[in-house]
Amino acid sequence: MNIVTYNLNGLRAALRKGFDKWLQEVSPDILCLQEIRVLPEQIETDFWTPLGYHAHWFPAEKKGYSGVAILSKVKPQEISYGTQDSIYDKEGRILCLHFNQFSIMSLYIPSGTSGQARQDFKMKFLEKFQERFKEFRKKQPHWIINGDFNICHKEIDIHDPIGNKNNSGFLPEERDWLSHFLEQDLRDSFRYLHPQEPHHYSWWSLRRKTNRERNLGWRIDYQILTSNLLSHVKQVKLLPNVLHSDHCPQILHIDI
Repeated sequence: MNIVTYNLNGLRAALRKGFDKWLQEVSPDILCLQEIRVLPEQIETDFWTPLGYHAHWFPAEKKGYSGVAILSKVKPQEISYGTQDSIYDKEGRILCLHFNQFSIMSLYIPSGTSGQARQDFKMKFLEKFQERFKEFRKKQPHWIINGDFNICHKEIDIHDPIGNKNNSGFLPEERDWLSHFLEQDLRDSFRYLHPQEPHHYSWWSLRRKTNRERNLGWRIDYQILTSNLLSHVKQVKLLPNVLHSDHCPQILHIDI
């Protein structure tokens, strides 16, 4: 099974850059999308149905903002939406599909870069998300969490750890949260297979046009697995040459 996670920074913008053609070529079994920034009825072409996907959406209430989706070739048994708290769920940040053998999540953690109020919101969301995930695990022990965490975990995951030490996304409290989260019998699948490889990033700031060309990036997009699935992992790859977004997709090959 091939599972892809991808922050599109706008689904309609990505479609104008050939995202649908790329999807047809790669043809993952499950595609987890973040920051779709669109309502399903705003999409002009039903591009996913001819490719054999069931589409599941959890958009933000605010048009042109946030939102997550999952395209799956296998129909889920059950679907879960959000944190069950409207403060966070109106932004469309958590969508889960539940199958017999495992559950999968598309997750979009807020950014705190626009100011202290949003940073505070981000930290509260992290607490709420962790509470919700504990509830999920009581029902299903096997999980694959796909998404944009808006957090670089280690210095190896960011091009300039010293210069960014006071920036949202690399703050000590955010990194500590991610460390504690992973201590709950969870693993970052990319680092599981590539523990010491530097210069692998999933997002490049658009503030400088040359950031991506020079690979001055951050690894903030993850596929996090419960440890009971690690023996089934075959390969995890970032695809930095796929250019529909300021993020790149990551693909997990897993034998389930």
